[in-house]
Amino acid sequence: MLKVWGRRSSFNVQKVMWLIGELDLAHEHINAGGSFGGLDAPEFLAMNPHGRVPVIDDGGTIVWESHAILRYLAARHGAERFWSEDPAVRARVDGWMDWSQTALQPDFLNGVFWGFFRTPEDQRNWPAIRAALARCVQHFTKLERLLEQRSFLLGAELSLADITAGTSLYRYFELEIERPALPAVERWYRTLQERAAFRTHVMIPFGELRGRLAY
Repeated sequence: MLKVWGRRSSFNVQKVMWLIGELDLAHEHINAGGSFGGLDAPEFLAMNPHGRVPVIDDGGTIVWESHAILRYLAARHGAERFWSEDPAVRARVDGWMDWSQTALQPDFLNGVFWGFFRTPEDQRNWPAIRAALARCVQHFTKLERLLEQRSFLLGAELSLADITAGTSLYRYFELEIERPALPAVERWYRTLQERAAFRTHVMIPFGELRGRLAY
């Protein structure tokens, strides 16, 4: 059975769990990281020398790093739905996955979610937060233009591009921050909310993280 290490409040774990839910894979979830600890245990470091979650063990195949895990699961278990043998099709997905990881996620998760929500009010760096918010507006405006013409980022069906970018939406729309009008992105978010795997693995209340800089 597939085993998954990580705490459910972890953004990167949520991406992986969302895909596992979409694929309806039988799995065992093992809490690790944050208050659960265990990341410095020799047996965990033997799986991931970086001591970070998520990590999966799929019948003896160990994979770490969330996007590597997503690609592995899609290729192994999601053929036709989430994985194409056509390199041109995969490249379109990869481009948005890499963009999500190198642009959207750092600006939103690190700059806004950590900078604003997880930082105690008296320690917040408001110039940095506002700058990150402005960059997020630019990112979501790009998605807005794309989604004006399609249901999902790459067309009519959910892809790994939606999973990597869409995991941000629950926190983005739940935070007490100013947001521009983004009707197409909001429609996309409503569409994702209709999916059981998104509701189960991404729409997890995060109030206990307010003002907590430590995991």
